Amino acid sequence: MASFASGRGGRRLLLPAVAAAVVALVAAPAPACFPRVFSFGDSLTDTGNYRFVYFNDSRDPVLRPPYGETFFHRATGRFSDGRLVVDFIADALGLPFVRPYWSGGSAEDFARGANFAVGGAMALSPDFFRARGVPVGDRVVHLDMEMKWFRDLLDLLCAGDLAGCSELMNQSLFLVGEIGGNDYNTPLLSRVSFEIIRTFPPSVIAKISSTVSELIGLGAKTLVVPGNLPIGCVPKYLTRFQSDKEEDYEPETGCLRWMNEFSQYHNKLLMEELEKLRMLHPDVMIIYADYYGAAMEIFLFPEQFGIEEPLVACCGGRGPYGVAKGAGCGYREYKVCDNPDKYGSWDGFHPTEAVYMAIAMGLLQGSYTQPPFATVTGSCPRLTTHLRSSTEYKVLYDL
Repeated sequence: MASFASGRGGRRLLLPAVAAAVVALVAAPAPACFPRVFSFGDSLTDTGNYRFVYFNDSRDPVLRPPYGETFFHRATGRFSDGRLVVDFIADALGLPFVRPYWSGGSAEDFARGANFAVGGAMALSPDFFRARGVPVGDRVVHLDMEMKWFRDLLDLLCAGDLAGCSELMNQSLFLVGEIGGNDYNTPLLSRVSFEIIRTFPPSVIAKISSTVSELIGLGAKTLVVPGNLPIGCVPKYLTRFQSDKEEDYEPETGCLRWMNEFSQYHNKLLMEELEKLRMLHPDVMIIYADYYGAAMEIFLFPEQFGIEEPLVACCGGRGPYGVAKGAGCGYREYKVCDNPDKYGSWDGFHPTEAVYMAIAMGLLQGSYTQPPFATVTGSCPRLTTHLRSSTEYKVLYDL
């Protein structure tokens, strides 16, 4: 094994009281609409691969508490205090959490799908960035690597049975991303000229497109492709690019305007490319997941989600956004808030479980997928965001 454009319109997400009612709606898991989920991406989707891929770096804070404290009560390798969007989607479909590929296992262990996402993963290979003067390490995971792992798993699951493999592919749900955020995070934090970074999105989108095309070529029939989050609302960036110019900020949210515009640019290109793919593959359902729009509801109307500090990290340093130079969640002199559900960010870069849940509900029950997610779950007797207890999950998923 190998040693983060949509407008602000649309319907509002569910209010906390309504969300609680939905969560408590049933007493048993819903039947699965798909037999399995396969997911790709970076830290926004990684359910535990990071700790296996980078096993020599066991000192990494994400592998220790307080990560995972809200739901799992232990660090699982997830870059948050609890569950991620992919966890909520799997649960809503009546499936266990998507098992990290690098946790190992037999074909039976991966019968419900596999997660290939790794924290820090990029869409493009390191060679692309080095050629443009961006420092990127040799061990960085990228989409081509994740696809190779997927093909290796297919060999295990199908065992030479081409007919069975075709059925497996067309009955599965594929979550392709979020991916591409680190293709911008790395150069932004390396202080590469923004004029150079702005030339990257077409290449990033092309790689996402080729990955979707490859999956379709292998038989995938239902794919969900998320866009980028509003990175101008990320505490780390709000700290790094703090400005004295009022016009640099959105008056409604306090987020950095130019960074959110960049996210929207990425998402616009992605939506245009997905439309081209739909024309080429009319028999395939390609769903755009509007992470930007769903997340912006939280930054525009935080009180409706019970969030008091949408732009502050719960776990981090002592700066105005919960971010401080030389300290961070899990290392040096950091602090942890009493209630992560009141915060928009967990560690200055990644959302809290509360935000991930709100985004997932916006996708599953709101208007933040194009076409609506319900178009592929209409066969489900009932689609719910019933959330199983920790005990139930321990039986289904315990690494």
